[in-house]
Amino acid sequence: MKRKILSLCFLFSLVTLVFTACETEDETTPNVVSDIDGNSYNTVVIGTQTWIAENLQTTKYNDGTPISYIADNNNAWASAATGAYCWYNNDQDFAEGNSYGALYNWYAVETGKLCPSGWHVPTDDDWNTLENFLADNGYNYDGTTGGGRAKIAKALAETTGWTKFSAPGVVGNTDYPDYRNKSGFSAMPSGFRVYYNGVFSSVNTNTDWWSSTTTTGGFVFGRSVNNYSANMYRTSIVKSYGLSVRCVKD
Repeated sequence: MKRKILSLCFLFSLVTLVFTACETEDETTPNVVSDIDGNSYNTVVIGTQTWIAENLQTTKYNDGTPISYIADNNNAWASAATGAYCWYNNDQDFAEGNSYGALYNWYAVETGKLCPSGWHVPTDDDWNTLENFLADNGYNYDGTTGGGRAKIAKALAETTGWTKFSAPGVVGNTDYPDYRNKSGFSAMPSGFRVYYNGVFSSVNTNTDWWSSTTTTGGFVFGRSVNNYSANMYRTSIVKSYGLSVRCVKD
């Protein structure tokens, strides 16, 4: 479980002192940020960007409005046309205990209020910036330079939790140890929720994240890392999938 940080914002008037709960960056730990629920997250600087280095798990938008929770009613998940979240296998303890965070549909992303204030769900260009920086600055697993997202997955993935796979340079292989999670992005294999029937899939082998950028045809660009590849994939995703969310600083 992540530790909770609840800050107090002080509003002074001549007559009264008012206390309100708010999101904050921890003053004693500058590399930590908290959401509206009080969940705290590590952050990491990668090139010119600052990322939350964990999957989001808030149950409220950053204005305090609750996000709809849809658990085991699969038809309800598939037909939802507004923001919703869930936990993998409807098990909050499992998701939090493994640092997988919550899964959100894109309608929650679309609100623009999912990340803590001062942060946002990355655009497709934000993801491109991350990928190109890593590829061009020594994060390809084999020491080569360039190539975009083709060889950077190992440098993005946490060193535990992934199903083993024997191909060279892939996330599920413990080879090239100096490159395992070299970026500090700490991707966990959190799985996803299928858009058409709400079934949960691919925990320990896949992680998929939303972007905030739509494609032609009504899909959304996303990113995926899996245990059997060295590649970080750029994907086009149906809006009713349940995916993880990372946040990048404004």
